[in-house]
Amino acid sequence: MKDVKKAYGLCPASMTLWNADQTYNKKGMEKYLDWLLDNGAQSISICGSTGENIAMNMEEQREIIGHVANYLQGQVPLICGTGRYDTLNTIKMSQYAQEQGADGVMVILPFYLKPHKKAVLQHFRDLRAALDIDIMIYNNPWFAGYELTIPEIKELVEDGTIQSIKAAHGDPNRVHELKFHCKDKLTVFYGHDYAALEGCLCGADGWLSGFPAVLPKQCRAIMDAAFAGDVKGARAAQDRIQPYIDYFFHDKVDEVPHWQEICKYTLQAQGLDYAGLPRKPLGELDEANKKKIEKLLADMQ
Repeated sequence: MKDVKKAYGLCPASMTLWNADQTYNKKGMEKYLDWLLDNGAQSISICGSTGENIAMNMEEQREIIGHVANYLQGQVPLICGTGRYDTLNTIKMSQYAQEQGADGVMVILPFYLKPHKKAVLQHFRDLRAALDIDIMIYNNPWFAGYELTIPEIKELVEDGTIQSIKAAHGDPNRVHELKFHCKDKLTVFYGHDYAALEGCLCGADGWLSGFPAVLPKQCRAIMDAAFAGDVKGARAAQDRIQPYIDYFFHDKVDEVPHWQEICKYTLQAQGLDYAGLPRKPLGELDEANKKKIEKLLADMQ
């Protein structure tokens, strides 16, 4: 097994780039990964929610994991989203990621059928028994429909099942509690987009979400200042992206535009014209929203 690296710092939840016919865009993905690294990414996560993992079948997911792992060649820690509802296929995908050279897997709680907690804890223990690399639990109540509590997470930490967590609720207090109760036994990533400053000040080891995948340089500035204890500098960096945050979360009519559509166009508007669109049923932004994003980006400079 390769020398495994611990994920840390700014970890974009990387988007997956598709061609116009919705097949995987390998060359575009390579250019995008280079752009992320050139703009401050310290670790890379793929095939998560921002990467549209639910829009790909297992064969496509294996193709993407294998391609990205081979392209990065260990430059930075690589975390692969491998969570399925069922334990069997979660293990299969995770073992494939390990074979391809991933440093860890990010595994969302079994979703849709919302299994009881006893089954969920065993799901992760079964995965641990089948895997050698780190397991990051993706604690996302918005997409899974529930989340594990601090005592439940601590139980998995203490028995060696998990080594890291993406705390995706958004409340930075999740970070504070996890670091207080699990100490350095657990690597904690703040896993949402609007309160990373507070999450980093609460003790997060990094920031893993969608914003670092589309605004890596700006997000790195927030995180670095917070880690350095420069609260004034961190607030100034946060203020620079606050209008974008306000737009992203609140400027909608009948839930339009969708955040995936916003993220893809945010890349395009920064010169990544190969970024393309999300897979259907989502699609292209209207001209009015494109102009809003262009102005928001211009005002960040």
